[in-house]
Amino acid sequence: MSVGVVVVGAGAAGVQTAVALRERGYAGPVTLVGSERHRPYDRPPLSKAVLRGRGRPADVFFDLDLAELGVTVEPGRTARRVLPAERRLVTSGGDLRYDTLVLATGADPVRPPGAPVYTLRTLDDAERLRGVLDARGEVVVVGAGWIGAEFTTAAREAGCRVTVVEAAAAPLGGALPAEATAPMAAWYAEAGAELRLGTRVAEVTADGVRLADGGRLRADAVVAGIGARPATGWLAGSGIALGARGEVAADAHLRTSVPDVYAVGDCASFPSARYGERLLVHHWDNAMLGARAVAARLVDGPGAAPYDPVPYFWSEQFGRVLQYAGHAGAGETVVRRGTPGAGDGWSVCWLRGDRLTAVLAVDRPRDLAQARRLITAATPVDPGRIADPDAPLKTAARAVAGAAVGEAVGAV
Repeated sequence: MSVGVVVVGAGAAGVQTAVALRERGYAGPVTLVGSERHRPYDRPPLSKAVLRGRGRPADVFFDLDLAELGVTVEPGRTARRVLPAERRLVTSGGDLRYDTLVLATGADPVRPPGAPVYTLRTLDDAERLRGVLDARGEVVVVGAGWIGAEFTTAAREAGCRVTVVEAAAAPLGGALPAEATAPMAAWYAEAGAELRLGTRVAEVTADGVRLADGGRLRADAVVAGIGARPATGWLAGSGIALGARGEVAADAHLRTSVPDVYAVGDCASFPSARYGERLLVHHWDNAMLGARAVAARLVDGPGAAPYDPVPYFWSEQFGRVLQYAGHAGAGETVVRRGTPGAGDGWSVCWLRGDRLTAVLAVDRPRDLAQARRLITAATPVDPGRIADPDAPLKTAARAVAGAAVGEAVGAV
């Protein structure tokens, strides 16, 4: 008797895996196991809407009927161990048998040492942070990355006094080169927040933080936004191979080292032929696309295409919309389009030879769309045209095997 597919993790990657299986015609049992007590919900609205008072907590729940799709949802059930030889998942609510297991457990926030801090990863986190904003007190944010910037935006809008402590020399230091993100430092001052770059936190205390240089910052609340680690500790002893960053090391079809076990989303890395390295992508788009790739492999078998997307992410902070596509590697040429602070936005492009590898667009959605097409198609470009902020990026494309430029990169 078939026991079907068991998906561990009820976030975007897990839910989309279940939905994509049904969309592709998989008729066997599908069970979705989630550690949280809530029914499945989406995470991006937590920082982009709910935290900023633009929506209700109920708005984050996925607008779909999983029961109608024939998906069994098991909330409040934490995965403990995988026993591959027995095809058995051990959980806090008892054991589950599987024919195929999909790991979609996401990532856990990194916390600085010392006293408890607030994080923004779950619906419960967002509800607790709403209380911090409503108190309009003094807040220290550790980290000027994506989450740190989005929370700081919400905190300043709510009237909190905010100090942001960042170890790197520029915002988004852990994600992008400083030459691309240095202009963003001015956004904090414009919003009325203090940004301390090149500053490390030694310890969180009961009344604030102690800095590595011996200084102290008082705070009513400390919020950590210093990244996340794949939630894979529970896989110890399973035989499932992990990568250097603690993530599940999946192959080009998102299969793990153990037969009939797949991994998708924030907990897994995959080899990218496009970029020539293994990628670990902690973004919503990767969770959704990876889930569809797993479903395609399970239904279509070896005929399914390898997974090698152009990573994509967006953020709304300090009244600006940031969009990022691709993967910026070391030693690549960096080209800026436009002037930071100008009213029409600006972009940064990364090139390896005559190929675009990544783009960061600030209030320039057309740059993002056109660059994404160029990256996806690996279209040769003219670096000189890339640098002209008044020239549409698609005009930088060189002829592709006789095809017209518009055909190669679209008419966006």
